[in-house]
Amino acid sequence: MIPVAGSVLAALLAATVTSPIASPSNDIATPPYFEDVPPDQMAIEVLTVNGTGCEPGTAAIAVSADNQAFTVTYSEYMALVGVGATPMDFRKNCQLNLAIKVPGGFTYAIASVDYRGYGYLEDGATGLEKASYYFQGSPDTDTFTHNFNGPMDDNWTTTDETDLESLVWAPCGEIRNFNINTELRVNAGTSDPETTTSLLTMDSTDGEIETTYHVAWRECLPGED
Repeated sequence: MIPVAGSVLAALLAATVTSPIASPSNDIATPPYFEDVPPDQMAIEVLTVNGTGCEPGTAAIAVSADNQAFTVTYSEYMALVGVGATPMDFRKNCQLNLAIKVPGGFTYAIASVDYRGYGYLEDGATGLEKASYYFQGSPDTDTFTHNFNGPMDDNWTTTDETDLESLVWAPCGEIRNFNINTELRVNAGTSDPETTTSLLTMDSTDGEIETTYHVAWRECLPGED
């Protein structure tokens, strides 16, 4: 990890998010959406957002002041079964495709992810939160699954954490898109969907919840950049 400093600059989807980081100059070929980003700054561009859990205008992204994390905030991410649910509501998903620019001489990996939400599961019902992470063109995919069992009426928190020796680092000397796929799923199980409702959300009673992705940094080795 390297020391970093700066101020938080948040942007809604389809906007660039930047925050300062001390580093050497960046000589990587720069896509048009990063042309105005100073060479000593990190930047995130949300290229695409797809899924039933993150319809347009219902998610946002920001980078922390110390460049050690970025946050995705959802406002309408909910899976449910039972009364009031449609046949497709039992599963919701969101796929984020991010371009992440780092200063020359450094690379990054996603070390851990904290998810937060709320669950109401009837006795006999079950829920699932699943996430996978990979760089464009890379065969390496990290996948994590967390299960919930009813009865449940509480906020929930899960953490996906990768050991240091297993971290998948972004290629040095190029901008490689980073993909995040998340899923919420609810199954009625032995509960009665004709008279009850079970749900799992990645939001809270005030309409939003933050999912934080913790970033690990290292200098590129000779010949990598």
